[in-house]
Amino acid sequence: MSDKPVNDQVFEKIASELDQTYSDGIGVNRNTSDNLPRITEIIDMTDKLLALIFPGFEKLRDERPTAEVLKELHAELTGLIRRASGHYRKYVCKNDAGSCPGYGGHCPEKDCSEFATELLSTLPQIREIVKKDIDAAYAGDPAAKNCDEIAMSYPGLKAITVQRLAHILYQKNVPLIPRMMTEYAHSETGIDINPGALLGEGIFIDHGTGVVIGETAVLGNNIRIYQGVTLGAVHFPKDACGMLIKNNKRHPTIGNNVTIYSGASVLGDIVIGDNSVIGGNVWLTESLPPGTKITARPPEHKLKTVTKQD
Repeated sequence: MSDKPVNDQVFEKIASELDQTYSDGIGVNRNTSDNLPRITEIIDMTDKLLALIFPGFEKLRDERPTAEVLKELHAELTGLIRRASGHYRKYVCKNDAGSCPGYGGHCPEKDCSEFATELLSTLPQIREIVKKDIDAAYAGDPAAKNCDEIAMSYPGLKAITVQRLAHILYQKNVPLIPRMMTEYAHSETGIDINPGALLGEGIFIDHGTGVVIGETAVLGNNIRIYQGVTLGAVHFPKDACGMLIKNNKRHPTIGNNVTIYSGASVLGDIVIGDNSVIGGNVWLTESLPPGTKITARPPEHKLKTVTKQD
């Protein structure tokens, strides 16, 4: 039995209905000079930044002079920031001349080159901090053979490094790009760190799958986090119109030298004191003083071994 041909009018009808859904502009990237950056462009740019942090690890090392590589990357990054901020002003803020209260108080289109320069100028500092992250991973993981293994293969290090880079642009209210960068790292590693989170030095995320760190979380120095940990919000307050209130502190602050074991959920604008230990599967919504150790209640029944009868 042969397939019955579909009348062209069917496709025209579907196309017409689709075109109607495009009219509000939601989820539409216009093919114009101010179109949004493509995810492939963000991935390429992020990989180039990582290649400067880990020369020869993320990709083959560029043998050109580093200054030449930086100059080329600056032009690329400036263009991406200009397109993202210009699109945001025109289609989201709908305000070409003035401020944009919908995104941190302003749109940074006029400062694109400056912001690109600032991100690149922080690379030496970020690289020194990343070395401390590598040291923390080596000290905290008995399975780690050497620092090169960590730099090349540990997903936690990659997620943290990308977040540190994205955070610079986030601080400047650059729209879209910081989140696209960290979501790229999320897709690669299974670790979701919002670009707004403030990370200290010597952070080690072991295994990492399923770790979530929210936008307003603050992490001190020398923190160890295991898989499945959530540093999240416990509730989302709304304004008089029923809309979620944004930009308020809603995630935890974690002190120095804290360990959080797998599956723990630390929620809300609470403070975990220095040198504390949070056990696996703990659900925590209250602040802890320094030096606290908290664990989930163990099961009251004992495990019974069953042997197979002949």
